[in-house]
Amino acid sequence: MDAFIRALSKIELHLHIEGSLEPELMFELARRNRVAIPFASADEVRAAYEFSNLQTFLDIYYQGANVLIEEQDFFDLCWAYLLRCRQDNVLHTEIFFDPQTHTDRGIKFDTVINGLQRALERGRSELGISSSLIMCFLRHLDEESAFSTLQQALPHRDKIVAVGLDSAEAGNPPKKFQRVFEAALEAGFLSVAHAGEEGPASYIRDAISLLKVSRIDHGVRCVEDPDLVQQLIDTRMPLTVCPLSNIKLRVFDDMGQHNLVDLLRRGLCVTVNSDDPAYFGGYMTDNFLALAEAHAMTHSEIAQFSLNAIEASFTSSERKHQLVASVEEYLSQQSKSTCRR
Repeated sequence: MDAFIRALSKIELHLHIEGSLEPELMFELARRNRVAIPFASADEVRAAYEFSNLQTFLDIYYQGANVLIEEQDFFDLCWAYLLRCRQDNVLHTEIFFDPQTHTDRGIKFDTVINGLQRALERGRSELGISSSLIMCFLRHLDEESAFSTLQQALPHRDKIVAVGLDSAEAGNPPKKFQRVFEAALEAGFLSVAHAGEEGPASYIRDAISLLKVSRIDHGVRCVEDPDLVQQLIDTRMPLTVCPLSNIKLRVFDDMGQHNLVDLLRRGLCVTVNSDDPAYFGGYMTDNFLALAEAHAMTHSEIAQFSLNAIEASFTSSERKHQLVASVEEYLSQQSKSTCRR
C-alpha cells in the first residue's frame, strides 16, 4: 500500500502557503531580512509545534509569517512547496494565501501575489504542476478589513480563482462576511470557506446558503447533522479534509477515530489535503499514508480521494480529463499487476 500511495497522482485543494514555511527556510529568511524570531534553532521551532487547539497554532503561525517581506521571499516559499509537490506526485494544487497577514504588517498586496504567481508559473513550465490561487479573508478580523482586501485583489483578478475564509472559527460565523462574499461573487470570483472544523455543523450550512461556496474546507463536523450529511451527498458538495491537521489540533484524538473514510464510504465528495504541512508534520503523501495505516482501504478507495479532488477542483475541463486519465490508468495498471501475481 505504501508504494501504491507514493506513486498515486494527487490533487491538493486545501493548502495554506504560509503554513508550508519550514523552520529551515524561516531561519534563512529571518537572516536575509534581519528579522528577529523567538527561536534559537530549527529544532526549537519544531519543538514548539505542539498545539492544544486552533488558536495556539495560529499564534505561532502568524509569528512565523513575519519573516516574509520581499517578493523573493514569497517566491521562495511557494517554490519550496512546489518542489515537495513534485516529490509527492501532486499534479495540481489550489493554494490559499492570507494577504491580511502581510498587508497588516505593511507588506504590499502586489509583493505577496507577484512572488507567489512567479513561482506558480515556473511550476507549470518546469514541473508540469497546474495550479490556482485562492485569496482568504481572516475571519477574526472585521468586515471592513475584508472589503479593503477585496478591493486590493481586483487588479489581480486574472491571478485569483476564488476567495476563501479561514482563521479562528469560534465566534466568527459565516454570516459575518456575507456581504463581502456577495461582492466577491459579483466580481467574478468563486468562493470556498473553512467550516465545521472547530465550528459547529451549522457553520457548514451557513457557508453554503449565505456565502454560496463551491467547496467546504474541513467540514468533518457535518456528522452532527444527519440531514446536512444527506444534503452533502445529494449535492456532491466537496469537503477538503486534512487528516494530520485534525489530529494535531485535537479535532480527533487519533487517526483511528477520524471519520474521513466513513464519509467516503457514505458517498460524500471528500478529499485528502495537508493544510499547514510544515506545522502539522506531513505533506500529501504523509496524510494518505497516515490514513491508510489507521484504516483498511482498497486501492480504489484511496484513488477515489484523488478522483473526488479532480471533480472538486477549479481547473479546466481539459485538465480534469488529463488528471482523471492519470489516476484511472494507474489504478488499472495496479489491478492488472495484482491479477498477474
